[in-house]
Amino acid sequence: MNIQDFLLMRHELVLVLIALLLLIIDLGLKPANKRRILPVAIVLFLLHTLLGFFPNDEGVLFGGMFHSSPLILMMKNVLNIGVFIILLQSYGWLIKEDNKEKMSEFFVLLFSTLIGMYFMISAGDFLMFYLGLETASIPLAALSAYVHHRTKSAEAGVKFILSSALSSGILLFGLSMIYGTTGSIYFTEVALRITENPLQVLGLIFFISGMAFKISLVPFHLWTADVYEGAPTSVTSYFSVISKGAASFMLMLVLYKVFSTILPVWQQILYALSIITMLIGNLFALRQNNMKRFLAFSSIAQAGFILLGIMVGSKLGMTSVIYFVLVYIFSNLGAFGVVIAIENATGKVNMSDYNNLYKTNPKLTLLMMLALFSLAGIPPVAGFFGKFFLFTSAASAGFYWLVLIAVLNATISLYYYLLVVKAMFINKSEEPIPYFKSDWVTRTGLVLSAIGIFILGFWSQIYEWITRLSVGIL
Repeated sequence: MNIQDFLLMRHELVLVLIALLLLIIDLGLKPANKRRILPVAIVLFLLHTLLGFFPNDEGVLFGGMFHSSPLILMMKNVLNIGVFIILLQSYGWLIKEDNKEKMSEFFVLLFSTLIGMYFMISAGDFLMFYLGLETASIPLAALSAYVHHRTKSAEAGVKFILSSALSSGILLFGLSMIYGTTGSIYFTEVALRITENPLQVLGLIFFISGMAFKISLVPFHLWTADVYEGAPTSVTSYFSVISKGAASFMLMLVLYKVFSTILPVWQQILYALSIITMLIGNLFALRQNNMKRFLAFSSIAQAGFILLGIMVGSKLGMTSVIYFVLVYIFSNLGAFGVVIAIENATGKVNMSDYNNLYKTNPKLTLLMMLALFSLAGIPPVAGFFGKFFLFTSAASAGFYWLVLIAVLNATISLYYYLLVVKAMFINKSEEPIPYFKSDWVTRTGLVLSAIGIFILGFWSQIYEWITRLSVGIL
């Protein structure tokens, strides 16, 4: 291997170096100065994010285990943007006294799980895919239990690691069936030997079941609300957008690259999963008062919408999924950013606490409304175009009844998103959340979320760019 080969792993190597550098800096800081690592980590990750947009060669490493292409690099850059916004929005929480001694641990765990997602997305065989998946999952359990002195946080970590272990076992069992019937773990070789062999179909079902846990598809979603509620809100937002986005990318890539010859089989599976995921996610969101649980069930419903694009099995479906995930990242981070800011200032996380919020904090209220309208798919914000392209791709494949069900579910979601808007603008409160002003770093993260929602909705070149990158995958 030469230096040019190593540059194919640019994202992974740079992020490993950043994590090691943060550990070294932390060892040299006195306990009173531990907070200084926070701006260093954010600046380093910003440079890493910018570096990711420089062009890189397309190639293969380790005998086909690791792949790099413009589309894969774009997916990694999408995740980087989301993580950078999360870091900005987490600033107010991380500088608190309780986190001073373990700030470097937060960044190392966060970057470790992101490195795992990088390897998972670049995987060219099931071994690299599984290693990346586990590298991403284990640090997430530690992040869930980051505030270990809180019972709910410790409980969230235990629930996630146990559920994750079960789902990984199911997924690995499915992969063993695929390996046993095809004699290979490489995507290109397995794709040539996939038929409607019952054992291969069973392996496919187990594979989808394991990935459904990561994306929070019903009925593999039962861990989601409890873990989202118990984990620190910054970690919850990471779960909701970065982890879900990476898993959605990988599910789509594997289905398209490996199982395209049995498209009708997994279309039927995703058809059923999409309907029950949208329905259950929306119905349970109606009942929530805690904002973190509310957004948890909202994210479950959004995962059902993502399946509409994945199941199409075409370039249009792939483009619509990637575009929707990009829109979803900015929209969900806008909503979570407001929740994080309010929780840091007041400790309140219930929907009823948001009553009459517009009177005291109009800017936060407007951002929350914008983010919820985007999640609901109300024009002209980006969420409308994201759902529109998903519906269009599903309709192009003839899934008209599924599109109708999705539209009805989008109407239900509009109702519960408007419940939050109603609380902020209409519901009266004798003691509304008092006016507060977040630090400028947190405000920057909120502004970036709002800008992203607007730009993605009005700048059509982004969708066209994704379309061009999707060429060659199918």
